[in-house]
Amino acid sequence: MRKLTFVVGTGRSGSSALSRVLNAHPGVLSLNEFLASLGSGALPEGALTGEEFRRLLVEPNPVFETMNRSGMPLPEFLYVKRPGRYATGTTGIPALSLMVLPHLTDDPDGLLDEVEAQVATWPARTAAAHHEALFDLLAARFGRTAVVERSGYSVQWVPRLRAAFPYARFVHLFRDGPDCALSMSRHVGYRTIFLFRRIQELTGVKDFTELTEADVRSLPPDLAGVLGERIDPALVWDRELPVEEFGALWSELVARGAGHLAGVPAPQRATLAYEDLLDRPEEELSRLARFVGVEPLPEWLDAGRALLDGSRRGASRRLPPGRLAALRESCEPGTRALEAYRQRYQVS
Repeated sequence: MRKLTFVVGTGRSGSSALSRVLNAHPGVLSLNEFLASLGSGALPEGALTGEEFRRLLVEPNPVFETMNRSGMPLPEFLYVKRPGRYATGTTGIPALSLMVLPHLTDDPDGLLDEVEAQVATWPARTAAAHHEALFDLLAARFGRTAVVERSGYSVQWVPRLRAAFPYARFVHLFRDGPDCALSMSRHVGYRTIFLFRRIQELTGVKDFTELTEADVRSLPPDLAGVLGERIDPALVWDRELPVEEFGALWSELVARGAGHLAGVPAPQRATLAYEDLLDRPEEELSRLARFVGVEPLPEWLDAGRALLDGSRRGASRRLPPGRLAALRESCEPGTRALEAYRQRYQVS
């Protein structure tokens, strides 16, 4: 069985760059935003036929389709930058095609054809077993020996991933809280997540499938407006969202991640600070390579160092003093939780 590692974190922490670095290693199958692409339905209970699993991989992600339809594609949407035969306005973009396959090949449509043809013939089995077979299929296709999945905003996945893949390893990737929170506040996806979370708080629902018409009518019009098939971008971009509220979101996510990972056996968990990666790329990438099960090849270390960009480091320090102080205060609970985790478990 190939080694399987999940890089989890808050997002906006250098994670997309890390996927590009991992993809440059000849031994790593880098699954970029695989979980994010499939969404909450990635691990349904019970057995799935091959055809049912194929549909799970290709059915467009409804949230991402809405963002594309609204003229608000995420920067991470690779397929829309080099479109092929699929489009939101006609066929819909298959979930696997939006960010996963273009990361692996310049011909995502051709690769999707290959995957669909094989997956549809697979026998009925659990979703986890299907995912393992898919990982093996893609790893063999590209001649890779280790599999690393990396999605932003993924710390909440840890319990489900541990249950589905008990042998898997986990890397908790994080970034300086104020810098990460500021980046979230300027990202269309995280601004939308913030509004979705506000809707959940006001209505009391845990999943949007639970929303009733009465729930929607109870919302302020500017919040109800983000629930349609098309969103007015002004509802997302023009709204005043204090950066310190994103600091509170960062704190919540890193504390949750530390709590989830505390239950993972020590040999199966590691941490990676974005700032350490910038300061000591060869050392940190070497440690990461060995953890995921490949050798830290010298030429790969050189390539990885070139792919890392520290130009946004310290961006929060350019905020007005009062706003920076409020942001740091909102990040303090997460900073304490993260430090306590690292000290307790003596992780690097």
